Amino acid sequence: MPTPPIHLAAGAPAGDVAAGMAAVRHEQGVPDDFPPAVAAAVDAALGSGAATTAALQVAPHAARHTDRTDVPLVTIDPAGSRDLDQAYGAERRGGDGIRVWYAIADVAAFVPPGGAVDVEAHRRGVTFYGPDRRVPLHPPALSEGAASLLPDGDRPALLWCIDLDGDGAPVATRCERALVRSRAQLTYAEVSEAVAAGTADEPLILLREIGERRLAAEAARGGVSLPIPDQVVTPGADGELRLGYDAPVPAEAWNAQVSLLTGMEAARLMIDGGVGLVRTLPPADDRTLGRLRRSAQALGVPWPDDGGYPAFVRSLDPATPTGAALLVQASRVLRGAGYVGFRAGDVPADPRHHAVAAPYAHVTAPLRRLCDRAANEIVLALLAGSEVPEWALAEVEVLPEVMAEATARESAYARAALDLVEALVLRPAVGRRFTAVVVDVDDERAQVQLSDPAVVARARATRACAPGDEVEVVVRAADPVARRIDLEVT
Repeated sequence: MPTPPIHLAAGAPAGDVAAGMAAVRHEQGVPDDFPPAVAAAVDAALGSGAATTAALQVAPHAARHTDRTDVPLVTIDPAGSRDLDQAYGAERRGGDGIRVWYAIADVAAFVPPGGAVDVEAHRRGVTFYGPDRRVPLHPPALSEGAASLLPDGDRPALLWCIDLDGDGAPVATRCERALVRSRAQLTYAEVSEAVAAGTADEPLILLREIGERRLAAEAARGGVSLPIPDQVVTPGADGELRLGYDAPVPAEAWNAQVSLLTGMEAARLMIDGGVGLVRTLPPADDRTLGRLRRSAQALGVPWPDDGGYPAFVRSLDPATPTGAALLVQASRVLRGAGYVGFRAGDVPADPRHHAVAAPYAHVTAPLRRLCDRAANEIVLALLAGSEVPEWALAEVEVLPEVMAEATARESAYARAALDLVEALVLRPAVGRRFTAVVVDVDDERAQVQLSDPAVVARARATRACAPGDEVEVVVRAADPVARRIDLEVT
């Protein structure tokens, strides 16, 4: 699982963070800009006229879009987002059923296979998020403009329509290329507040119902979602940086369930059709589960008698420092995620994602993740009963390796960002003592959790200590250039 995202809050000094992240990008080969040929290809594709009209002429496979601009859709994302992959809508159907509309940015309408933009996207694989800026998978003219589902005009999209029964189970699924129109760009906080206050429109009320039904279904099948809190850098009164957790709001979990629903339906369709690309994850191993249980015991959090790891995760409150820290540790139990491509009916023996507790595919973030574009193309062909385009079949062969490399770089980038921020936060604190709790011990080092700042790190243990001990930790060194901190339990 990736390291939790880190954000700079308004007013937090950004100079040292930006300089440090520039060094990270240089070291890890994460590009700052797009090659001139890529910019030229985007200019040629969009031209000087309406972006949507030009886009529909770019690639023959994306030339026909049904007009669905009458479907009321909104986007729900973090504040300030511009790369909007999904737009959501819902309506009641017969009895206690719900119809879910989910529009996904049609990147294939803008990016011809084998062209300069496509080649560069294969080199990057994903969008890289750092505390200072994001490094996009596609040029901003596409990812934050013409292809993004912004509420400023019509956009080409892959429009999913999934009918749910009263338990939240899908009973009918369709997907088509369509022109759509987002009515509003909402934030998770706005949606959560409107639903809680009773002022939300019906589609947002339904979002809560969908989320709650799907969360119950997830628990019943043994799946688990991790509401991992973001880490946020805030300015202190003394001009120093502070590092804390930013707990997710309810709308994030509801919206995540719509995305999971779509990915599960995509995987089902591809497995039934014998061709596709699924996201897999093996079961958690006993060693990492044991470490998590020891951490929970050390922090005074009970392990449920029934339900195991999924029930434990659901018991945690991400709004508390202890819950947030344990959720971050719980994410490290889920190791070994990967992509498996298959064709000609050669479906993998176990295509499941064991956190989802079902087969699952990535199809809902094509602006930010390369593999979603081909996976959507395969689903469209299977639903239409037509041949899967040759370019998408070819992607099935290469994407597992491309995405494995990209996600490894993404993880290393996120880890370096956290190391940098922790070193910057603790740099003024060299020589200070902090109260911490020991959550694990290994040889002569202990893993400790500081409550403020929100740091979980390894520390040299100069005396015997055990999980659960409350100790004092001294900051011996903090080097932002090397992105290292030296803590000592005394």
